[in-house]
Amino acid sequence: MAFEIYIKDVTKLTTHGLDAQMRIYAAALKAEASYDWPISVDEWARRAREKLADGPWWYVEGAAGQGWTMRANREAFYRYRIRPRMLRNVEDRDLTTRLFGQKLPAPFLLGPVGVQSIVHPEAELASGKAAAAFGIPFVLSTVSSVSLEDVATAMGDAPRWFQLYPGRDPEIIASMVARAEQAGYSALVVTVDTTMLGWREKDLENAYLPFLQGLGLANYLTDPVFRSRLARPPEEDMEAAILHFLSVYVNPAFTWDDLSAIRRQTRLPMLVKGITHPEDAKHAFDLGADAVVVSNHGGRQVDGGVAALDALVEVREAVGPDAALLMDSGIRCAADVLKALALGANAVMFGRPYMYALAVGGEAGVRQWLVHTLAELDLELALAGYRSIREIDRSVVKKAE
Repeated sequence: MAFEIYIKDVTKLTTHGLDAQMRIYAAALKAEASYDWPISVDEWARRAREKLADGPWWYVEGAAGQGWTMRANREAFYRYRIRPRMLRNVEDRDLTTRLFGQKLPAPFLLGPVGVQSIVHPEAELASGKAAAAFGIPFVLSTVSSVSLEDVATAMGDAPRWFQLYPGRDPEIIASMVARAEQAGYSALVVTVDTTMLGWREKDLENAYLPFLQGLGLANYLTDPVFRSRLARPPEEDMEAAILHFLSVYVNPAFTWDDLSAIRRQTRLPMLVKGITHPEDAKHAFDLGADAVVVSNHGGRQVDGGVAALDALVEVREAVGPDAALLMDSGIRCAADVLKALALGANAVMFGRPYMYALAVGGEAGVRQWLVHTLAELDLELALAGYRSIREIDRSVVKKAE
């Protein structure tokens, strides 16, 4: 059964969960061998592992150091339990939410993941087009395998955000921000927790850094300011282009003053991603951030760090009820989405799960994973006793003793 049959009435109330369930069961009854998509996130991951060599797999799946932060992210979700309410008439559900004045079909986005060509040849074009089919925002990484302009063309009018790594060259930064505005990206996500790469043991064991192969550099190789820094164009001397990229990609000297300068360069909503400390969150808002993304980079930067979900609780308490907070790191399923919303997030970003889907089936895989995720979220909302995402609050969850 082709994935297209699922992409039907995705914005209509009450259809996500039941429709997906019935179509999966119907496919089995008809013995339609063409339906062969994983259901659980663990099975998506297992199938992705079969597809990918060690280098690409661990670049996606690995974490900093011994992986304690990545483990903490998952354990934090387990500590909070949903407490369902009964007999509340949940026949019609509404998954929609609003961010920066824009109505979105669900309270989640496809978060920024770089170098997607190592996962599938269709790379960010596949992820962007899959997100566009559902109106789910896609956040393009600075270190994408496809230029921001080409992704914008592929996505048409669908919502997309641009994630910025603020490197050493402020003119390259300004150029990329301007390009994103010109290409119709509707928000800027400045990642501040990657001023250096973490000690990622698996990447080091595999001696695998895709940038050294010229992968993930599309936005640099197409940038006029970056190209002006080179003695010869990348088409003639890729090695020199890679070396220059490595010299400007990260910036350990990046400060709040530099972030403030980026804020002044754009009228786009600016999100500051990589915050786990409440005081940093307050400072970001004081400098004019429109939102903060509570995140520890999926455990890929600081080993032994605080779980993002635990940080979310503290940050929400610090910034008050009205500040816009998003969250990533550890989000794997619909229950995680509801728990994050209950503990203070306005929306969440998925990362690794949609990378598994991309590895398994390219654009079709990401679309199918989105169908399942919307279906599961619809059912989880209803079975918890709620009709609308906007009803979710702290009372929905209970912390385990």
